[in-house]
Amino acid sequence: MSDSGERRSDEEPRWLNSQEKAAWTGLISLVLLLPGKLESPLREKHGITLFEYLVLSHLSEAPRRRLRMGELAFLASGSLSRLSNVIKRCEQRGWVVRSPDPADGRYTLAELTDAGFDIVGQAAPTHLRAVRGLVLDSLSTADQKALTRIAEKMHIVPDDFA
Repeated sequence: MSDSGERRSDEEPRWLNSQEKAAWTGLISLVLLLPGKLESPLREKHGITLFEYLVLSHLSEAPRRRLRMGELAFLASGSLSRLSNVIKRCEQRGWVVRSPDPADGRYTLAELTDAGFDIVGQAAPTHLRAVRGLVLDSLSTADQKALTRIAEKMHIVPDDFA
């Protein structure tokens, strides 16, 4: 095995047993199918994607409703190029403005406008209903804690993601 825990390609793979296959199938189904189910009501009611909502939501919670683009990309789990395209669309809609960071002009800040704050406020209940209906309401407190613990064990959720 390599230092990263990966098997070398010349070693025989460890095939999944039935429990491992069920766990993997459940996880990959969540990863691939849940985002679309969360996005659908946002698109239908507010004309925004899940990624756009996450970007706007993170900005709405930031001090003075602004963040450096790199930090925002990290928080929204997207690449800087994907974020730039989304921010450009949001600027065209009047929801976000970009400006150089006064603390360090090498960085660009994205700032949520009042119109952007309004769209987040309108979309938040829709998103919350989807999160509750698709995920949280069907899970017990123990299930929710297990999901949190699993994400922590897999190092999926960054420490400063809140």
